[in-house]
Amino acid sequence: MITAVTSDRALRAARNNAAWCEAMCRAHGRPGAFAARAWTNPRRTPPLYPDAVTLTPDASAADVLAGIDTSAAGASVKDSFACLDLTAAGFEVLFEAQWLYRPADLPVPAAPQDTRWSPVATAVELAEWATAWDSGQGLDGVFCTELLSDPATTVLAARDADGRVSAGAVLSTSPGAAGISNLFTRDGDLDAAWAGCLSAVTSRCPDVPVVGYEHGDDLEAALRSGCEPAGPLRVWLLTTPNA
Repeated sequence: MITAVTSDRALRAARNNAAWCEAMCRAHGRPGAFAARAWTNPRRTPPLYPDAVTLTPDASAADVLAGIDTSAAGASVKDSFACLDLTAAGFEVLFEAQWLYRPADLPVPAAPQDTRWSPVATAVELAEWATAWDSGQGLDGVFCTELLSDPATTVLAARDADGRVSAGAVLSTSPGAAGISNLFTRDGDLDAAWAGCLSAVTSRCPDVPVVGYEHGDDLEAALRSGCEPAGPLRVWLLTTPNA
Protein backbone atom coordinates (compact mmCIF):
# COMPACT_ATOMS: atom_id res chain seq x y z
CA MET A 1 0.00 0.00 0.00
CA ILE A 2 1.30 3.47 -0.94
CA THR A 3 1.23 5.84 2.03
CA ALA A 4 1.96 9.57 2.18
CA VAL A 5 5.40 8.79 3.63
CA THR A 6 6.20 6.28 0.89
CA SER A 7 5.01 8.69 -1.79
CA ASP A 8 7.17 11.53 -0.45
CA ARG A 9 10.21 9.26 -0.30
CA ALA A 10 9.70 8.07 -3.87
CA LEU A 11 9.24 11.66 -5.05
CA ARG A 12 12.54 12.66 -3.45
CA ALA A 13 14.34 9.67 -4.88
CA ALA A 14 12.95 10.19 -8.38
CA ARG A 15 13.85 13.87 -8.48
CA ASN A 16 17.34 13.18 -7.16
CA ASN A 17 17.84 10.51 -9.81
CA ALA A 18 16.58 12.82 -12.55
CA ALA A 19 19.04 15.48 -11.36
CA TRP A 20 21.86 12.92 -11.60
CA CYS A 21 20.76 11.93 -15.12
CA GLU A 22 20.75 15.62 -16.08
CA ALA A 23 24.26 16.04 -14.62
CA MET A 24 25.52 13.11 -16.69
CA CYS A 25 23.88 14.42 -19.86
CA ARG A 26 25.15 17.95 -19.24
CA ALA A 27 28.69 16.62 -18.79
CA HIS A 28 28.38 15.06 -22.26
CA GLY A 29 27.08 18.30 -23.76
CA ARG A 30 23.51 17.01 -24.06
CA PRO A 31 21.42 18.71 -21.36
CA GLY A 32 17.76 17.82 -20.91
CA ALA A 33 14.87 19.80 -19.46
CA PHE A 34 12.72 19.63 -16.33
CA ALA A 35 8.95 20.07 -16.54
CA ALA A 36 6.34 19.69 -13.83
CA ARG A 37 5.87 15.94 -14.26
CA ALA A 38 8.98 14.69 -16.06
CA TRP A 39 12.58 15.30 -17.00
CA THR A 40 13.18 14.62 -20.69
CA ASN A 41 16.01 14.81 -23.20
CA PRO A 42 15.33 15.27 -26.93
CA ARG A 43 18.72 13.81 -27.84
CA ARG A 44 19.92 10.29 -27.16
CA THR A 45 21.50 10.13 -23.72
CA PRO A 46 24.80 8.46 -22.77
CA PRO A 47 24.75 4.64 -22.48
CA LEU A 48 22.79 3.29 -19.48
CA TYR A 49 21.00 6.63 -18.92
CA PRO A 50 17.29 7.17 -19.66
CA ASP A 51 15.87 9.68 -22.11
CA ALA A 52 13.12 10.53 -19.61
CA VAL A 53 12.40 10.22 -15.90
CA THR A 54 8.91 10.76 -14.49
CA LEU A 55 8.82 13.01 -11.43
CA THR A 56 5.24 12.55 -10.22
CA PRO A 57 2.78 9.64 -10.10
CA ASP A 58 0.35 11.50 -12.37
CA ALA A 59 2.86 11.82 -15.23
CA SER A 60 1.37 10.51 -18.47
CA ALA A 61 2.84 8.79 -21.48
CA ALA A 62 2.43 12.06 -23.37
CA ASP A 63 4.55 13.88 -20.76
CA VAL A 64 7.56 11.72 -21.59
CA LEU A 65 7.04 10.79 -25.24
CA ALA A 66 6.65 14.39 -26.38
CA GLY A 67 10.11 15.26 -25.09
CA ILE A 68 12.26 12.39 -26.41
CA ASP A 69 13.39 11.01 -29.75
CA THR A 70 11.33 7.93 -30.63
CA SER A 71 12.46 7.72 -34.25
CA ALA A 72 15.03 4.99 -33.55
CA ALA A 73 15.19 2.02 -31.20
CA GLY A 74 17.06 2.43 -27.94
CA ALA A 75 15.23 5.28 -26.23
CA SER A 76 14.37 4.52 -22.63
CA VAL A 77 12.01 5.88 -19.98
CA LYS A 78 12.39 5.59 -16.24
CA ASP A 79 8.81 5.17 -15.03
CA SER A 80 9.49 6.27 -11.47
CA PHE A 81 6.17 5.10 -10.05
CA ALA A 82 5.66 1.99 -12.22
CA CYS A 83 2.31 3.28 -13.44
CA LEU A 84 2.79 3.93 -17.17
CA ASP A 85 1.94 1.59 -20.02
CA LEU A 86 4.16 2.40 -23.00
CA THR A 87 3.56 -0.79 -24.98
CA ALA A 88 1.36 0.97 -27.55
CA ALA A 89 4.26 3.34 -28.26
CA GLY A 90 6.62 0.45 -29.06
CA PHE A 91 8.30 0.07 -25.65
CA GLU A 92 8.98 -3.07 -23.63
CA VAL A 93 9.85 -3.35 -19.93
CA LEU A 94 13.64 -3.60 -19.60
CA PHE A 95 13.73 -4.16 -15.83
CA GLU A 96 11.95 -3.34 -12.58
CA ALA A 97 13.58 -2.08 -9.39
CA GLN A 98 12.88 -0.53 -6.01
CA TRP A 99 13.50 3.01 -4.83
CA LEU A 100 15.49 3.19 -1.59
CA TYR A 101 15.34 5.62 1.31
CA ARG A 102 17.62 5.64 4.34
CA PRO A 103 16.57 8.11 7.08
CA ALA A 104 19.20 10.62 8.09
CA ASP A 105 19.00 9.70 11.78
CA LEU A 106 19.95 6.03 11.38
CA PRO A 107 23.36 5.00 12.71
CA VAL A 108 25.96 4.38 10.02
CA PRO A 109 27.15 0.78 9.60
CA ALA A 110 30.73 0.15 10.70
CA ALA A 111 32.97 0.57 7.66
CA PRO A 112 35.78 -1.92 6.97
CA GLN A 113 39.09 -0.75 8.41
CA ASP A 114 41.20 -2.00 5.52
CA THR A 115 39.80 0.39 2.91
CA ARG A 116 39.50 4.15 2.70
CA TRP A 117 36.82 6.03 0.76
CA SER A 118 37.66 9.41 -0.74
CA PRO A 119 36.53 11.66 -3.60
CA VAL A 120 38.03 11.21 -7.04
CA ALA A 121 39.78 14.48 -7.86
CA THR A 122 41.66 14.13 -11.15
CA ALA A 123 41.11 12.82 -14.65
CA VAL A 124 43.63 10.05 -14.03
CA GLU A 125 41.81 8.95 -10.87
CA LEU A 126 38.47 9.05 -12.66
CA ALA A 127 39.79 6.87 -15.49
CA GLU A 128 41.07 4.35 -12.92
CA TRP A 129 37.71 4.40 -11.13
CA ALA A 130 35.76 3.99 -14.38
CA THR A 131 37.90 1.01 -15.41
CA ALA A 132 37.19 -0.68 -12.07
CA TRP A 133 33.47 0.15 -12.28
CA ASP A 134 33.18 -1.04 -15.89
CA SER A 135 34.78 -4.44 -15.34
CA GLY A 136 35.44 -5.00 -19.03
CA GLN A 137 32.03 -4.01 -20.47
CA GLY A 138 33.49 -1.23 -22.63
CA LEU A 139 31.35 1.51 -21.09
CA ASP A 140 33.97 3.27 -18.96
CA GLY A 141 33.94 6.31 -21.28
CA VAL A 142 30.53 7.34 -19.96
CA PHE A 143 32.30 8.84 -16.92
CA CYS A 144 33.88 11.86 -18.59
CA THR A 145 36.12 14.37 -16.81
CA GLU A 146 33.47 17.12 -17.02
CA LEU A 147 31.68 15.38 -14.15
CA LEU A 148 34.49 16.40 -11.81
CA SER A 149 33.48 20.07 -12.12
CA ASP A 150 29.83 19.46 -11.20
CA PRO A 151 29.33 20.74 -7.63
CA ALA A 152 26.43 18.33 -7.02
CA THR A 153 28.37 15.23 -8.10
CA THR A 154 31.09 13.42 -6.16
CA VAL A 155 32.66 10.24 -7.46
CA LEU A 156 33.78 8.18 -4.46
CA ALA A 157 36.50 5.55 -4.59
CA ALA A 158 37.49 2.96 -2.01
CA ARG A 159 41.15 1.96 -2.11
CA ASP A 160 42.83 -1.08 -0.65
CA ALA A 161 46.12 -1.13 1.23
CA ASP A 162 48.01 -1.01 -2.07
CA GLY A 163 46.12 2.06 -3.26
CA ARG A 164 44.07 0.27 -5.90
CA VAL A 165 40.39 1.05 -6.45
CA SER A 166 38.47 -1.79 -4.79
CA ALA A 167 34.96 -0.30 -4.72
CA GLY A 168 33.17 2.91 -5.55
CA ALA A 169 29.95 4.83 -6.02
CA VAL A 170 28.59 8.18 -7.16
CA LEU A 171 27.12 10.67 -4.71
CA SER A 172 24.65 13.13 -6.26
CA THR A 173 23.10 15.78 -4.06
CA SER A 174 19.77 17.52 -4.53
CA PRO A 175 17.53 19.48 -2.15
CA GLY A 176 16.67 17.16 0.74
CA ALA A 177 18.48 14.06 -0.51
CA ALA A 178 21.89 12.46 -1.04
CA GLY A 179 21.73 9.98 -3.90
CA ILE A 180 23.90 6.88 -4.23
CA SER A 181 24.28 5.26 -7.63
CA ASN A 182 26.74 3.11 -9.56
CA LEU A 183 27.88 1.34 -6.39
CA PHE A 184 30.29 -1.49 -7.17
CA THR A 185 32.85 -3.68 -5.49
CA ARG A 186 35.59 -5.75 -7.07
CA ASP A 187 35.66 -8.44 -4.37
CA GLY A 188 31.91 -9.13 -4.35
CA ASP A 189 31.38 -8.00 -0.74
CA LEU A 190 28.37 -5.74 -1.24
CA ASP A 191 27.72 -5.37 2.49
CA ALA A 192 31.21 -3.94 3.05
CA ALA A 193 30.82 -1.68 0.03
CA TRP A 194 27.52 -0.28 1.29
CA ALA A 195 28.93 0.25 4.78
CA GLY A 196 31.98 2.10 3.48
CA CYS A 197 29.96 4.13 1.01
CA LEU A 198 27.34 5.15 3.58
CA SER A 199 30.08 6.19 5.99
CA ALA A 200 31.62 8.41 3.32
CA VAL A 201 28.28 9.84 2.16
CA THR A 202 26.88 10.61 5.60
CA SER A 203 30.11 12.31 6.64
CA ARG A 204 29.67 14.68 3.68
CA CYS A 205 25.86 14.98 3.95
CA PRO A 206 25.08 14.32 7.62
CA ASP A 207 21.57 15.74 7.86
CA VAL A 208 19.78 14.43 4.77
CA PRO A 209 18.39 11.01 3.87
CA VAL A 210 20.15 8.74 1.40
CA VAL A 211 18.19 7.71 -1.68
CA GLY A 212 18.77 5.53 -4.72
CA TYR A 213 17.42 2.42 -6.40
CA GLU A 214 18.52 -1.18 -6.81
CA HIS A 215 17.28 -4.62 -7.78
CA GLY A 216 18.41 -8.20 -7.30
CA ASP A 217 21.38 -8.92 -5.02
CA ASP A 218 22.25 -5.21 -4.93
CA LEU A 219 18.80 -4.45 -3.50
CA GLU A 220 19.18 -7.09 -0.80
CA ALA A 221 22.53 -5.63 0.26
CA ALA A 222 21.07 -2.10 0.35
CA LEU A 223 18.21 -3.27 2.58
CA ARG A 224 20.67 -4.95 4.94
CA SER A 225 22.51 -1.64 5.23
CA GLY A 226 19.41 0.08 6.60
CA CYS A 227 17.84 1.37 3.39
CA GLU A 228 14.08 1.02 3.25
CA PRO A 229 11.91 0.29 0.19
CA ALA A 230 10.23 3.47 -1.04
CA GLY A 231 8.24 2.23 -4.03
CA PRO A 232 8.62 0.39 -7.32
CA LEU A 233 10.02 1.79 -10.55
CA ARG A 234 10.14 0.41 -14.07
CA VAL A 235 12.46 1.12 -16.98
CA TRP A 236 10.99 0.92 -20.49
CA LEU A 237 13.05 0.42 -23.67
CA LEU A 238 11.91 1.39 -27.16
CA THR A 239 12.16 -1.66 -29.40
CA THR A 240 9.73 -0.68 -32.17
CA PRO A 241 10.38 2.94 -33.15
CA ASN A 242 7.74 5.18 -34.63
CA ALA A 243 7.63 5.32 -38.42
